Amino acid sequence: MKIVLITEAQSKTLLHLLRGNQFEYSFIEKKNQLEISKDQAAIGFRLPISINSPDTFFNYPEDRANYILILIRSGTASVGYFENGENVNHKVFRAYMVRKKQGTSQIKYLKTKGKSRAGSRVRLAETLEFFEEINQKLNSYFMEYHVDRIGFSCPVTLIPYFFGSKVTTPFEKDDIRIMKVPKHVQNPNYESLMETNEFLLKGELKYSDEGKDLFEYFMDAIMGITNKFEEDEDW
Repeated sequence: MKIVLITEAQSKTLLHLLRGNQFEYSFIEKKNQLEISKDQAAIGFRLPISINSPDTFFNYPEDRANYILILIRSGTASVGYFENGENVNHKVFRAYMVRKKQGTSQIKYLKTKGKSRAGSRVRLAETLEFFEEINQKLNSYFMEYHVDRIGFSCPVTLIPYFFGSKVTTPFEKDDIRIMKVPKHVQNPNYESLMETNEFLLKGELKYSDEGKDLFEYFMDAIMGITNKFEEDEDW
């Protein structure tokens, strides 16, 4: 599978092409992704996070989605609210969750070894407080702003603590606005938050060898090159 990133402007051009041509496509809301096909060829197209859906773009082409990014790892997290592709507010969280000698989180340790000494209890308490603070900030965002999309990156082992926090999340686990951030975030600090935003503001084309011609057609059209399929008798 080959992956190519395109700009937000190029993504909008591609959506215009879809509307004006005879292509079949389906929208997977959870991934913010289109599956586009013509005859036997198919490609995937992840929309920029600023485009909430194809229908939203077709009806309101100048609008850009408001969104929140949530990046979580053991002991570190960052969240931010974005309008017009720009960060309006953000916060970074840190907690003493990692066992220094072993380099593993207290949560992972408890799953294998069970509860132990005072240090472990401190780490567990900080873990719970960590998620409470994150959710307090998220609740303030949802009270103050309209949110169209939620970009989410969190290890599977931490998800139950996020959604099971004493301070509840302002959205459910199956909220259709949630999209998993399609890249690994090792250290979710402020710089990673901004880098993730820049990444998600780009569209992403995915194609196999069978979809190469379809991919090249769209890229040629986007770049203003002659539509190669009109000259190809097979299409």
